[in-house]
Order: sequence, then structure tokens, then C-alpha cells
Amino acid sequence: MISLIIFQMFWCLNSNAQDWPGLNRYHYANEILKTMPNNGKRVVFMGNSITDSWINNDSVFFSVNNYIDRGISGQTSPQMLLRFRADVIYLNPAAVVLLCGINDIAGNTGPATLEMIEDNIQSMAELAEANKIKIILCSVLPAYDIPWKPNTFPAEKIATLNKWISDYANQKHFSYIDYYSAFVDERKGMKNEYSQDGVHPNKAGYIIMENLAQPVIRKLIKLKIKSEKESLF
Repeated sequence: MISLIIFQMFWCLNSNAQDWPGLNRYHYANEILKTMPNNGKRVVFMGNSITDSWINNDSVFFSVNNYIDRGISGQTSPQMLLRFRADVIYLNPAAVVLLCGINDIAGNTGPATLEMIEDNIQSMAELAEANKIKIILCSVLPAYDIPWKPNTFPAEKIATLNKWISDYANQKHFSYIDYYSAFVDERKGMKNEYSQDGVHPNKAGYIIMENLAQPVIRKLIKLKIKSEKESLF
């Protein structure tokens, strides 16, 4: 433990101030996690502020299920792609739950077409698959407008991106969680009872997400463990 603390101090002193992908955010936590037992049921949640805030709204959901939160507020899909090895693959999870896209549409790291977002999601999915990590793709939550980027008109772009994510998951036989349908209102925005700003879920919203995610994760982990056991014979 002392050596890890010293390493962390060295890392912080020498880290690049322009850590665009956010590799330093979870570096120390990842080093500790790698030393801990892994029961084969570890699941990483990869995402932006919606994932980042999830653990603060319901830390028990993560602790009792051996789920790991690796969300970073404000991030776009290219940033997540760059840290995917450090924050997902090297943690040796059974599965990763990927939720991203809204910040790309908002232009947080510059203009991004839907094709660019799709390419990054596909690349992360391929990395997971190549490393025998089950991937669970998630629909982007609805948003009628984006508070920090007004007049972005994201609603139709989100719907189009979600159609691609769903189709891609179906084509590749990946698991898919449809948050969008549970949250969307008549304007293709987020229902008021699930959010204060129309983009980020409140506690009630996170409960909805947990209820949708949990059966998908449990089924996938069960199938993965069964498959691994069968491969031994």
C-alpha cells in the first residue's frame, strides 16, 4: 500500500497538465483495484457525467454488485476511447456498460458528426470483444435542449444515434439497454420527473436506469461464467 501511495505522488507530480482523455482521474484507483480479488463478476460502467454522478446518487448499487464507476463529467466518445484500455480492459472485467454520445452532440470537444460517434462506439466495442469482455451498449438519454449549449437541437440527433446503436448491437449480438424509451416525453426530451436540467437523471431517474440495467447485466454475466466453465471440458 505504501508503494502505491508513493507511486501515486510521483504520478501526480509528473502528470501532463493537458490530460485530455482524463487518464489521471482513475489511475490510482485502478492500481489499487488491480491488486484486489476478482471473482469474475466485475462490471465497469464507462461514460460521462451521467455515469460519473450515478455513484454519488446511489453508491450502494455499485458497492453491493461489484460494479465499478468510470464516468468522467463532460467527456466525449473519443476521450473515452483513449482511456478505454486503462479504465476498462486492464481492470479485467467480465463486462462493460458503455453510455456516451450526448457530449459529442453538444460539441464539448469540437464538432462531431454522428458517424464519428458511431466509429468511436464501434472501436470500443471491438476492443472489448477482442479482450473477451462482454459489452453492453446503452441508448443515449433523451434531451430536448442542452443547458450548456443552448439551441443545439439534440433531440433528432439522439433518436438517430440510438437507432444506429440498437441496430449495431443487434447485428453484433451485443447486449443493449434502452434507457431512452423510459425517459422520453412527447417533445423527445427527458421527462421532468426524472431530471432537474433535462439532461442528467435525478435519483428517481437513476433508479429507473438500475432497474433496466440490472437484469441485462445479470443475464450476461451468468451466460459468460457458464460459457467459461463449459470451455474447460
